Amino acid sequence: MTDELTTARPRVRVALVGIGAWGRNLARNYAQLPDAELCWICDTDPGRLAEAARHFPDAVCTTDYGQVLADPQLDAVVIAASAQAHFTLGRRALLAGKDVFIEKPLVLEVADGEELVRLAAERARVLMVGHLLEYHPVVLRLRDMIRAGELGRVLYVYSQRVNLGTVRQDENALWSLAPHDISSILFMLDQVPTDVSARGQCYVQRGIEDVVFMNMNFADRAMAHIHVSWLDPHKVRRITVVGSKRMAVFDDAEGTEKLRIYDKGATVGEECNTFAETVGLRFGDIRIPHIKSAEPLRLECQHFVDCVRSRAQPVSDGQDGLRVVRILAAAQRSLKSNGDPVTVDLVPAPRVAA
Repeated sequence: MTDELTTARPRVRVALVGIGAWGRNLARNYAQLPDAELCWICDTDPGRLAEAARHFPDAVCTTDYGQVLADPQLDAVVIAASAQAHFTLGRRALLAGKDVFIEKPLVLEVADGEELVRLAAERARVLMVGHLLEYHPVVLRLRDMIRAGELGRVLYVYSQRVNLGTVRQDENALWSLAPHDISSILFMLDQVPTDVSARGQCYVQRGIEDVVFMNMNFADRAMAHIHVSWLDPHKVRRITVVGSKRMAVFDDAEGTEKLRIYDKGATVGEECNTFAETVGLRFGDIRIPHIKSAEPLRLECQHFVDCVRSRAQPVSDGQDGLRVVRILAAAQRSLKSNGDPVTVDLVPAPRVAA
């Protein structure tokens, strides 16, 4: 069936820009997708290109981005370069008439994100952002549970994305790590925050926060707390959702049992005689639902290829990326003012079915 599909419809021809650690993962996926063809790999580092040529011999490796964009048969550009280069590389690709996937964060300036979204709309190009967790089967399950009311009203969410890992010089821990948690929380709650606050410190490099504690408040009184750091003794990738009926923990560091549902909560009742409020605690079972295993990155890459084919709006489209950039920018302003809340004026867009 796959061979018949490939014969009937030409494969989507993809160029990858940036073949660093994460770029190699993207290259592997696009090279393996049956309806995609990894035809170009572009990077400024000749050593990386030499290694890429050994692993992906069917792709043309080059340092010349203009040569890539001049290919009239090229359908799409996947950008996994430094975040500082996202705007320039993405803009050139859109102006060249290519569909574009950009790793998170979309850009580092709100105005740049607005221009990319505008260009994509004007030229009828697909613009997708690498908000990986929006394609994670566990996050999809949590979103469905929240929509169905299985957790009750969401009271608050908190996440940790910490480890003793790569210390970046071109962006702080907020911009490097928090897009994962911001995008997934907005995706699951299907709403945007009213205000944001953040505090952090620069311990390793002057002017670059390596640990940040960020808070978001929502109109329905829900709260979200995000802790990101690349200066921590533990590697933690965990999101906890506390609802009025049940609580859920998504632990992405777990091998198989990534989601646990806790039938726990607190209820407020009234005594028949005095009408005094009483608080009752409920301790129920812990459920570990079976979720079909799938690599989120493979699902994300396939979704981009599908959108290029069908001209459909991606789940994590340019507007989704821009919303996250606006929140990051507000949190950055709060960081500079030592944690003062910053109002964000965002309108949630209609969600595309995942």
